[in-house]
Amino acid sequence: MIQFELETDKSLFEDSFKFAQKQVKRTVEKHPDFYPMYSKDGKWKHEGPAWTHWCDGFFPGMMWIFQKNEAANGGDDADFWLKTAIRYTKPLEPRQHDRDVHDLGFLFLSTYYRWYQVQRDPALNDVLVQAGRTLAMRFREKGQYLRSFVSDNSLFIDIMMNVGIIFYAARETGDKMLREIAIRHSLTTRRVLVRGDGSTAHEGLFDLESGEFLKQTTHQGYRGDSCWSRGLAWSLYGFGTCYEYSRDPRFLETAEACADYYITYSPSNGVPPWDYNAPAESRKLLDTSAGAIAASGLLRLSRLLQDPVKAHFYWTTGVRIMRTLCQEHLATKDKNWEGILKGGVYHIHKNLGVNESVMWGEYFFVEALAHILRQ
Repeated sequence: MIQFELETDKSLFEDSFKFAQKQVKRTVEKHPDFYPMYSKDGKWKHEGPAWTHWCDGFFPGMMWIFQKNEAANGGDDADFWLKTAIRYTKPLEPRQHDRDVHDLGFLFLSTYYRWYQVQRDPALNDVLVQAGRTLAMRFREKGQYLRSFVSDNSLFIDIMMNVGIIFYAARETGDKMLREIAIRHSLTTRRVLVRGDGSTAHEGLFDLESGEFLKQTTHQGYRGDSCWSRGLAWSLYGFGTCYEYSRDPRFLETAEACADYYITYSPSNGVPPWDYNAPAESRKLLDTSAGAIAASGLLRLSRLLQDPVKAHFYWTTGVRIMRTLCQEHLATKDKNWEGILKGGVYHIHKNLGVNESVMWGEYFFVEALAHILRQ
């Protein structure tokens, strides 16, 4: 029976991966050199606002994942994906100096890092290192955090998904100050945004004069004291990455606390409401992108644990989330839908990308699929 389930899953995940490739190729052909962010009525190209410019790495990032899979399995499209990934990645290079966003990890770990793993060109690594140095410039000594794009007194949980590029730059250069900045930011985030039960706040605000932490608040969650599910998924995944680089057990402990909250309070199929503390009617709105991020984070986290029982539990939970996403939320039955995964949420308060395809959901969904299929 177990073998049958494994074979059934394998077929489901392989078919879903092929569908993802088809949808990305379709977008490249229909909207050449366009970087999607969120869909509107299932269409990528529209005039809706972006709020902030943070997503451009995810579309080529999927291409790099497809290229690696094709090359490893002798697929016919490896060369196509390599050329297309480079075509969509190179225009990002100037943003290694971008000081307007806190999302340089999203931009470059999904693209230049994967490119460097393929071609080992030192110039590619130089871009990654510079992106890490640029992000580190956001560090505020008073408060010990990397400030968000919103304002100097603001810390976002999302930055935990980007601090990895500072750790990377520190490792590649031996720069101890970069490593110290990454660790201090992560410890501050752990202290002020991750609660005792493993839930998370979206944003923390500080007094700029003293560096004193003032309060938890939010831009995208239900309330400042609620748990926005995508922020929780960012934290689960991000603290796991911090542990990989630092081997500081406090970060692994935090990643596990967030994972356990996610598992405990999400529905049995693993796909969470957009906010765990929203009113009952509002909680019916799911966020598949949070599910995809959490699934990928759990699969990665399972490799880091010493306890084989808990590692297996995290792995099987990640697989269960992916099974639900593949069976219930793929856009396979809607020929006019341009994305891969339906049911994502970008910004509910601004009514942007609500119950749509969102590019980070697409990317982490594909990343998780690739992770499973490699096993």
